[in-house]
Amino acid sequence: MSEKYERGGHTIGGVFSFRSAAFEFNSFRESAADAGIYLTRILPKNIQHFLAFWFAIIEVNKNPKLIPNVTLGFRLLDNFCDGRLTYFTTMQLLTSGGVRTNNYNCDTKNSVLAIVGGLASENSIEISNIASTYKMAQLSYGSFDPVLSDKTRFPFFYRMVPNEVMQIKGVIQLLLHFSWKWVGLIAPDDHSGETFVQTLKGLLIQHNLCVAFTHSILAITSAITTDIEKEEAKMYHTFSQTKANVVVVCGDSQSLMLFTFWIDLNYQGAQMALVGKVWIMNAQWDFTAVDSQSFWSLKHFHGALAFTIHTTVVPGFQDFLKAFNPQRYHPKDVFMKEFYKKVFHCGVIYSDRTSEIRCSTEEHLESLPGAVFEMSMSGQSYSAYNAVHVIAHVLHEMHLSTSKHIKLGKRSRFGLRNVQQQLHHMLRNIRFNNSAGEEIFFNEHQESTTGYDIVNCYVFPNGSLIRAKIGIMDAHTSALPRSVCSESCHPGYSQRVQEGKQVCCYDCTPCPEGMISNQTVSTLLKDADHCDRCLNEQRSNQERNQCIPKVIHFLSYEEPLGMASATCSLMLSLVTALILQIFIKHQDTPIVKANNRDITYILLVSLLFCFLCPLLFIGRPRKVTCLLRQTAFGLIFSAAVSSLLAKTITVVLAFKATQPGSNMRKWLRKRVANSIVLFCFLGQFVICTVWLGANPPFPSLDMHSESGQIIVQCDEGSVTMFYCVLSYMGLLAIISFLVAFLARNLPDSFNEAKFITFSMLVFCSVWVCFVPTYLSAKGKYMVAVEIFSILASAAGLLGCIFFPKCYIVILKPSLNTKGHLIRKSDYGIS
Repeated sequence: MSEKYERGGHTIGGVFSFRSAAFEFNSFRESAADAGIYLTRILPKNIQHFLAFWFAIIEVNKNPKLIPNVTLGFRLLDNFCDGRLTYFTTMQLLTSGGVRTNNYNCDTKNSVLAIVGGLASENSIEISNIASTYKMAQLSYGSFDPVLSDKTRFPFFYRMVPNEVMQIKGVIQLLLHFSWKWVGLIAPDDHSGETFVQTLKGLLIQHNLCVAFTHSILAITSAITTDIEKEEAKMYHTFSQTKANVVVVCGDSQSLMLFTFWIDLNYQGAQMALVGKVWIMNAQWDFTAVDSQSFWSLKHFHGALAFTIHTTVVPGFQDFLKAFNPQRYHPKDVFMKEFYKKVFHCGVIYSDRTSEIRCSTEEHLESLPGAVFEMSMSGQSYSAYNAVHVIAHVLHEMHLSTSKHIKLGKRSRFGLRNVQQQLHHMLRNIRFNNSAGEEIFFNEHQESTTGYDIVNCYVFPNGSLIRAKIGIMDAHTSALPRSVCSESCHPGYSQRVQEGKQVCCYDCTPCPEGMISNQTVSTLLKDADHCDRCLNEQRSNQERNQCIPKVIHFLSYEEPLGMASATCSLMLSLVTALILQIFIKHQDTPIVKANNRDITYILLVSLLFCFLCPLLFIGRPRKVTCLLRQTAFGLIFSAAVSSLLAKTITVVLAFKATQPGSNMRKWLRKRVANSIVLFCFLGQFVICTVWLGANPPFPSLDMHSESGQIIVQCDEGSVTMFYCVLSYMGLLAIISFLVAFLARNLPDSFNEAKFITFSMLVFCSVWVCFVPTYLSAKGKYMVAVEIFSILASAAGLLGCIFFPKCYIVILKPSLNTKGHLIRKSDYGIS
């Protein structure tokens, strides 16, 4: 078994994946170590993982402030990217010598304190199954499978990379950012691939993203030669038929090897199937890690977006790589020997084979193309580098905290098992800054929180490769960095550019009534440069960030104003009906007969309907109520005022008829008074008929007069005709007032002229005040003004004319006699 070993005061074990291999098992009793290897490939890029690990060991040993007087050594083995061989490799780390004896180690000086490895999740699970039995800490530098977060099953496992869930959420955000909604998924046909696909699909559905296809890639084994051909045909069919131009790839270089081989070996078919595809790769897969890939296969990944484990520039690492040459490794170092043979096509200078071209000292790593070896530290290498420093800092803390009781340099006095247990306990709480200045620690799940980098891959015609970092996913930062002249305007505000400054500098001004501004998730960090007007039937809320329905506004029976108006209307109607009943009951009494009973009944009935008329104004306006409102009001009031005019004229004519030789007595008949009422009523009837025929009132919605309200009202149709109705009614009132005023001093015990004068004075005062008030009011208050005017004017007529008579009829019946009437007057009217 290939291994690399350097002695030290404390030894760190390492299980790395430098080569991939396929094994041929002749019997189920054979172990992976005894099986025949029929296919092996070196992975040049994975050599950097070891070089970063080695550089960290050298860096710690040169630092006098870190575990002084103690050196770190390491024992490194290659697991050939195979789970079964990983099990054997781990057992070999826990023993010594050539004989493997389980649960026993004869060489305690070479025993490891902790294990750094493995790369794939499958390998890490195999290592942890054994290491946890010995309560040995394991620090993985490339395993993402969420199952490893189960601390009941893997209590001694520490992840130097972030959890995969964070990476999957990053893929979702990337798809949403570019509005890619139709995507394909590629994953290995194993447990980790299935977990990735199921988790990603669940989040895709939550964000209304769709999966065009899901393709599971088989792993290359010794028994699937026929299956490989079927798998290649299946891949070609999938990519040639799909319309999805965005493909999300999950898996590591080993599990996706068949996919990369298909692209490389089937170039013409792949070129047609993969043209125009945008690749989103997870951190596990380095598409350049397979050594057989050519420029033709690499160019398909030009422009790919990849999530990589976070890394940074580590001081001194590139100088370490630049100075590296064949003279710096031991001739028995199989890893570097095969690496140089693969990438430089030469043998080591110690080689005895004359046919082999020997390496000189001019083979420098920086001369290799990026697709073969990169000088910048990769994410996995950075994790391996940090793993060494984590162990070193824990040992340093142990040295400081137990310096009075335990001297770490004398392990013969203190058992190795005790140090391993303390190491595991202190790993959970370790926190330090590495040489790059970044803070390293584990969260409560024993996982690193370094986050991910998002890189854009560029493949140039000469085969060189550049990865440009375009973003990061930091577990400690929940918000994107901002650089603005003015802070974002909150919803409900809009931009107003500051005078004399650029457009990026602005003030935030509130949106006016009826307008809003609102930013959604898709427009985050984008200010509203203007306010949008709500629809006519909507209004803005108080925050000016949402349009809400306007309030329907009309005078209803449920609200206090409408309830009070309806109550007054009914009460006054009841009083009028009661007075009418009194007059009918006492119709043969002198006071009723002396005041022209028929006209009096017409007046009382008109006043009764006047008091009921406001009920047409209360409630939601309808077509019928709009037609009846003003016309009924005009006609009924005209009848009432005409009746008063007829009564007044009758009184004047009665006094004229008493003069000797007067011809006025013939005008004192009932039909004359009735004719006056009918004539005046017909005048108003003609006006109303013309109004209804030409431009009748109708229900309408006023959405602009009142902010935030829709006023349901009756549009008068013709405002001119409405004021013609009022003017005609006013003309009758003025004539009645003048006639009554002139007749107010006529000597008669039951002369109504004075009462009619006062009633007309009240009537005219109310309607004179009505006009300006009506014009200034809006909505239901306009209706309330008209209702009040109707009730007040009608109540004035009722009170001034009929209350004195009712007083005599009910309370002073002694005055309601013919004798009293004769004593007080020389004339009468019957």
